Amino acid sequence: MRQLFLFLLLACTLHQGLQAQQTQKPPLHGKKWMAVTGKPLAATAGAMIFQKGGNAVDAACAMLAATCTMWDVLSWGGETQALIYNPKTGKVIAINALGVAPTGATPQFFKSKGYDFPPEFGPLAAVTPGTPGGLCHMLAEYGTLSLKEVLAPAIDMASGYPIEAQTANMIERGKSYIKEWPYSKAVFLTHPGEKREAPEAGELFVQKDLLATLTKMVEAEQEALKKHKSRKEAIMAAYDRFYKGDIAREFVRGCQEQGGLITMEDLARWKPIEEEPLHVNYRGIEVYKLQEWTQGPMLLQSLNILENFDLKAMGYNSTQYIHTLYQTMNLTFADRDFYYGDPYFNKNRAINGLLNKDYAKARAKQIDMTRNDATAGPGDPYPYIGKTNPYLHFLEERKVYMDTTNGRKPGGFVPKHDATTLSVPANPDNLYAAHTADSAYQDRLWRGTTSVEAADKDGWVVSITPSGGWLPACIAGKTGVGMSQRLQSFVLDSAICPFNVIAPGKRPRVTLTPSMALKDGKPFLSFAVQGGDTQDQNLLQFFLNVADFGMTVQQATEAANINTNQLWLSLGGSKISERMPRPGSILLNNNTPEKTRKQLESMGYHLSFGERTSGPINAIYLDRAHGTLWGGSSNHGEDYGIGW
Repeated sequence: MRQLFLFLLLACTLHQGLQAQQTQKPPLHGKKWMAVTGKPLAATAGAMIFQKGGNAVDAACAMLAATCTMWDVLSWGGETQALIYNPKTGKVIAINALGVAPTGATPQFFKSKGYDFPPEFGPLAAVTPGTPGGLCHMLAEYGTLSLKEVLAPAIDMASGYPIEAQTANMIERGKSYIKEWPYSKAVFLTHPGEKREAPEAGELFVQKDLLATLTKMVEAEQEALKKHKSRKEAIMAAYDRFYKGDIAREFVRGCQEQGGLITMEDLARWKPIEEEPLHVNYRGIEVYKLQEWTQGPMLLQSLNILENFDLKAMGYNSTQYIHTLYQTMNLTFADRDFYYGDPYFNKNRAINGLLNKDYAKARAKQIDMTRNDATAGPGDPYPYIGKTNPYLHFLEERKVYMDTTNGRKPGGFVPKHDATTLSVPANPDNLYAAHTADSAYQDRLWRGTTSVEAADKDGWVVSITPSGGWLPACIAGKTGVGMSQRLQSFVLDSAICPFNVIAPGKRPRVTLTPSMALKDGKPFLSFAVQGGDTQDQNLLQFFLNVADFGMTVQQATEAANINTNQLWLSLGGSKISERMPRPGSILLNNNTPEKTRKQLESMGYHLSFGERTSGPINAIYLDRAHGTLWGGSSNHGEDYGIGW
């Protein structure tokens, strides 16, 4: 009898193990609203707007403005990507507020300067600003408050806020770049000539020029209201002042003075776009992503492939599970790297074929369950939409290109380090800087931004992954606005990706990827993460943790993930050899069992390890059974949430 009791107890423990998993941070609970983002002060800004009676869109815009003002690895000159659930229509809306390549930004221009990719830093890395326009559009169309009310926390912060150590130390580390740009130097190096020229942690960081810019936008709105313009018209008057008025003129002057290409016409022509999101059904859950100008559909493709496997039977983070995830991502990243790009510049879109369930079944059959496929490449989705692939010649060129560039041998990259001993310890000042021989590569792979999640009792749900204009940032004139560095995500060679070759007016294919899921037609999850090419890797595993393994959102944000390096880097590196895939290179959690490590090594993997491998994920779960909100905020960085 005692043996039977112990057996039943063990079975119950195993069944409930994941549900009982302890977390380092407590889950968040709310009845009326939830606000989660990358910094505590920014989450407080969202809470302030909720307390004023704003909805989730108002609060999300306030958090976005605050994070930009705090330089939370982004600024006001960057880009905004958002998904919004509108409870009035029952639909998910996609917001494309990504800037475009400026006049003169051509492959020939950058090749003439010796680049294999557009540069990482400085004015020549800039696309047109998208965040101010995206914020104004979201607020005007779906918010309830005025721009003055929503920008109030950010304006207060621009007048001086106690800067945190992470940002202050990033300024100090990047000061050699900052000193090259006079307007950046004036803003960031508050102690010029001293040993430490950046602000100290806790010091009041004042941004007079940015304060003036934000004040001008509010003034434009208030003047329009005095003329009896509608709320929407007044907000768009602030938009016009930024993109067509005196703010635009100073931005362009400061950009061009420092060698940039952006013109007044570039700013005036640009507009945010409201789109239909892409989505797939995974085991009864509808998962939504932005279109293929982001990497988001890679997660949707992965879910389609993984639906062909019994993941629960494999077991969370078992050798078989890790291998299946890695091989799936090999295939979907290969498709991302070749087929994704600005859909407005190409009529031969492949996305419907890439998201076809039969295409996913065919790709699933390609997976070798015994070892890593170092040669996994793009598939051919066009037959699944009744078309002939117009890019087959590029695929053939790409095979030769991959095998001959930089003296590579067929079969892929062989790591120069002892991959089985490489470790990736956390850096308290910059979670994306690995102190290893491969630190530059890891920084490019993980390059961060922030995320914004908000939900309210009326059913509005918002997921945003903004970015661009990160430190070290080149500020455009006396605007206080840091220019985006997103131009580097373009390619200059069609053999790498025919959809993502740079051209004036075109949007680069970005890593930024907010996420939303609906169940039974109602919001189920809103989730996002920072971290460059690892974003959809971590979000995929977060979603599976909740949907397949029954974790709470807080457990799922902290759970150990894997990362693959078998992909083309989207950020950083001026040479092709610095961005090429590293087949078999995998990041595992330090707690990975020795047996699993040995099994993966025998399957052709090159292992590295980290203490926290989930990425700074933020999420909200809509608890229909109880009519409440659950918030999850990763233990990985400074991300923070508040609920009520």
